[in-house]
Amino acid sequence: MAREFQRGHKAKISDLTPGTDLYVGVQIAAPGLTFDISCFGLDANEQLSDDRYFIFFNQPKSPEESIQLLGAQSGDTESFRVTLDRIPANIHRLSFTAALDGAGQMSQVGPGYIRIVAGGEEVVRYAFNGSEFTTERAVMLGDFYLKDVWRFAAVGQGFDGGLDALLKNFGGEVAEEEPAAPQPQAAAPSFAPPAQVTAPPAFGAPPAPQVPQPAPSFGAPPAPAPAPQQPMHTAPTIAAPLAPQAPSPYGQPGQPPPPPQFGQVPGQGAPPAAPYGQPAPAPYGQPAQAPYGQQAPASFGQPGQAPFGQQPPGGMPPGVPQGIPQGGAGLQAALQPYKETATGQRWTPQNQQLMRVDLTMGGGGVLARQGSMVMYQGKVDFGYKSAGFAGRVVGNATGQEMQLMRCTGKGQVFLAEEGSHLHPIELQGDGICVSAESVLAFDESLQYEVRRIEGHGIPGGALFTMQFQGTGTVIVKTHGTPVVLPVTPTTFADCNAVVAWSSASQVIISSQVRLRRNAYPGHSGETVNLQFRGAPGNFIVVQPYEV
Repeated sequence: MAREFQRGHKAKISDLTPGTDLYVGVQIAAPGLTFDISCFGLDANEQLSDDRYFIFFNQPKSPEESIQLLGAQSGDTESFRVTLDRIPANIHRLSFTAALDGAGQMSQVGPGYIRIVAGGEEVVRYAFNGSEFTTERAVMLGDFYLKDVWRFAAVGQGFDGGLDALLKNFGGEVAEEEPAAPQPQAAAPSFAPPAQVTAPPAFGAPPAPQVPQPAPSFGAPPAPAPAPQQPMHTAPTIAAPLAPQAPSPYGQPGQPPPPPQFGQVPGQGAPPAAPYGQPAPAPYGQPAQAPYGQQAPASFGQPGQAPFGQQPPGGMPPGVPQGIPQGGAGLQAALQPYKETATGQRWTPQNQQLMRVDLTMGGGGVLARQGSMVMYQGKVDFGYKSAGFAGRVVGNATGQEMQLMRCTGKGQVFLAEEGSHLHPIELQGDGICVSAESVLAFDESLQYEVRRIEGHGIPGGALFTMQFQGTGTVIVKTHGTPVVLPVTPTTFADCNAVVAWSSASQVIISSQVRLRRNAYPGHSGETVNLQFRGAPGNFIVVQPYEV
């Protein structure tokens, strides 16, 4: 009986079947779409170091014929023959993939699967459908990989950029399109299985369609496989936001204008809410200005999006129940606002409290606060990040100790902590100071160290913070929506409310500790403030909360 796999499931081949001469079938289809189904033979670094092990319609077999493309048969869109004991020692992984040839998205595909058949008997199947994908145009369906013994993993991960992005992920090069490609060799692979109405192939391919997925009606001849075509490599597709901005000045078309705000001229619409990470409209009565200091994180100080899963103010017509989306009723319409957002970038906010990092992009690992992972997809390893003996001593002495884990591999990791608002800050050779308590995650390529803020009149004689420098992204968490202020000679902030500041700023401790004042119950409670000084372009970030 075949074992049913879900995304991420893994097993030893020897636990599935004693055979090593295996049939791999892939079934994938969508109305009006064409797919290129391939197998990548990768080395120990998961790179396509030998182009002869990229098996597709133009190269139907590997040099020693341990991997062969068989074509459509037995109800499968494409099939392969894999002889594990003949695979050379330099090949450590076989990745079976499907890529769209032309326009479309993987979210349009119907029920499909990848399966393994040994001796004519199906031993494992990973079933999928379009609801598992969004804007991907190429997906890795399943892998054979060598880890002391050969194993199989159900992957189900993809790339918005299609076959080009898939090739680049495996270290391959995208060749220029040539109109005159070799034509004769694309007709059929050298290995030709007998007709489906006769006995199955000698190595044990399934004799006839036996799957519950939609297939040609019983007795009807199988539909001819589409003629091989040259793959159309296109530029990576950047996914659009799930809730695109409407052209109406009031937020969404067909909605009544909200009541005039303070200072707004009646009868004129309010300016549209600024998208996440863009400059907010200028206050009424003041000219619009660019943010003070362009290197400041754009997401700080800007109006946040509407709470996750809720319409913005004035965005729902009167009388419509809040639980019914405007796109219609039904389960798919109800879940549409909560679908994963894929932008083709390494760091992508899913909402104000959830951040996704794609480890397949940008290279290198990510260091995140221990326990901050809420979900992940793909082949991701989580390891303990030791600060070393000296680091632990410094962290304990300064209060800037960070308990971190290292996230490596190929996949997507979703991070959050206690519903805090998350803000990605991209550094490009500059620096920023952030309290360790306010750091959720950052690229391992960044350098970080404890920085001392000198002062007198406070317990311990100094304050400490973490300084990050280099090229990469640090994710800062805040309580509520913060505000970004330019640094001037008269800028003061409570040390318990400051989240971050530009590392070029000069920080001076302004202590208001007075023993006489503390002796009276009318004391203000504001004891230690920080004064900031610096050239134009420096900034501080303050949250509406005191730690």
